[in-house]
Amino acid sequence: MKKDEQHKMKNGNFLDACQNALNGIIYAITTQSNIKKQLVIAVIVMLVSLFFDLSKAEFLCLMFTVILIIVAEMVNTAIETVVDLYTDLYHPKAKIAKDVAAGTVVITAINAIIVAYFLFFEKISTIGLKMVDEIVNSPVHLAFVAVFITVIIIVSLKAIATKEHKVIKKSYIPSGQTAVAFAALTIVWLTTRNVVIFTLSLVLALLVAINRYQAKTHTKTEIIIGACIGVLVVILIYGIAILYLHMTSITSISEIFNGLTI
Repeated sequence: MKKDEQHKMKNGNFLDACQNALNGIIYAITTQSNIKKQLVIAVIVMLVSLFFDLSKAEFLCLMFTVILIIVAEMVNTAIETVVDLYTDLYHPKAKIAKDVAAGTVVITAINAIIVAYFLFFEKISTIGLKMVDEIVNSPVHLAFVAVFITVIIIVSLKAIATKEHKVIKKSYIPSGQTAVAFAALTIVWLTTRNVVIFTLSLVLALLVAINRYQAKTHTKTEIIIGACIGVLVVILIYGIAILYLHMTSITSISEIFNGLTI
């Protein structure tokens, strides 16, 4: 192998390593149907979890379980790719490698079922419409879910843009960092209603957007699209909670904006 080829196989710096890792994630999402399904399920699970009064430990356990399944599927993909690289013929050891990798995914899936049982079964069996009310007591939980869904949407759009039959042009791939920055900005405004804090947060969000443009990583259009996605996702998630509370007259909208607490 030539020196130039060896150099390409290594990460030149930390930014290259991050970019290569992102490429790996996008490849897995683009080519593996199981990962696509798991991401959809992950979004659904995060939305459903809003309606349960999960403690910090329970929510951490849920997040770890969701991420563990996706990681196991990506490791399975990596192992299968390496095995196929060395042989395209049947070999007992190649079969063992693939079977063990697939077994890892099965074990994480079984673990997810066990975790879901202990987290949700008792609550589902004892709770009725009251579980919807719990959403107003979890402002941090609500904010985290909004940011999590924003990230999933951005990564999915990037994955779609890399397909052979592009639905989205590469010139319109939204900036992920800008989306997260403006999602956080919107959350800060909705939960604090403090002009000083909002102004400082706005400055930080704009600095992120300017940095992405000056680094020539994204165009103005991509940065604007990213910012809009971040803002709209947060408004949608918070809007669902506010609409429900307004319809049930549990509390006023102003009280929800000021802290999402009863």
